[in-house]
Amino acid sequence: MGPDPAVAAVRRAVRAALAGLPADVPVLAACSGGADSLALAGALAFEARRAGRPAGGVTVDHGLQDGSADRAAGVVKVLAGLGLAPAESVSVAVGAEGGPENAARNARYAGIDTVAGRHGAVVLLGHTRDDQAETVLLGLARGSGARSLAGMPPAFARGTVRYLRPLLDIDRPTTRRACVAMDLDPWDDPHNDDRSYTRVRVRHDALPALESALGPGIAEALARTARQLRDDADHLDALAAAALREHGTSVDALARLPRAVRTRVLRDAMIRAGCPPGTLAAVHVDAVERLVTAWHGQDRVDLPGGVRALRRHGVLEFRTG
Repeated sequence: MGPDPAVAAVRRAVRAALAGLPADVPVLAACSGGADSLALAGALAFEARRAGRPAGGVTVDHGLQDGSADRAAGVVKVLAGLGLAPAESVSVAVGAEGGPENAARNARYAGIDTVAGRHGAVVLLGHTRDDQAETVLLGLARGSGARSLAGMPPAFARGTVRYLRPLLDIDRPTTRRACVAMDLDPWDDPHNDDRSYTRVRVRHDALPALESALGPGIAEALARTARQLRDDADHLDALAAAALREHGTSVDALARLPRAVRTRVLRDAMIRAGCPPGTLAAVHVDAVERLVTAWHGQDRVDLPGGVRALRRHGVLEFRTG
């Protein structure tokens, strides 16, 4: 008899991700102890062992809850018990910039970057189709354009560290069933039920309401929309990056660009100046664009992260402080 169907699905997804990597490159599963990342870690341990590939795991102690260090130590023990090595925890300090969710995410990635960079490893993340649907819906609510609607990419890099998301086509219930079948006991983070967080409200209120009103399959449809938009968004982003390299933020050059490219150039320039990406919305991009296309002497646009956009001598400038 073969493995449980849920286990098989997660293993296939991890196997496909590993197939694109050189055999000697170490791989780390980023694991919070929740069902998604725990199923990912269990599948990585199995697939890496079978392929003779070096594989480990890392968990992040955000220090935001009582007992978080003990929880992280428990996750490390589980990772080691799966045969993953190294299995380690990294402690991070969570700031306040960009709101609590954005600050925690930035701190988490910075901590994982450090560990992965030390080992020269690729990192696997446990984001599922449900996470993708939530991301698309949040982007739609912010009116942030096609890039937000394209959702989370299956692969991306932060500096020298490469990240992969093997489980974007797998739903959350499947990862939980896989944990049960692998005799893994996932931890349910109380923050995942705290409705002060926007994503939690999307998960527990908005998506179920859409399912109730429109019928089942909303999460799958949103994830499919993300896949369809990603190629378009990637192409437009490449055009915008080339325009920014060639012309900078010259007002005349920006005015000549198609709006779909111009708004991307502006958003990229804002992020480079220090605006947290997760806090930028269409209203910010529109306001800065008016400095190019509808300028009547307005002084500046205040942006997230303490950044200001100004038009000076035919150039858009982005300043902090």
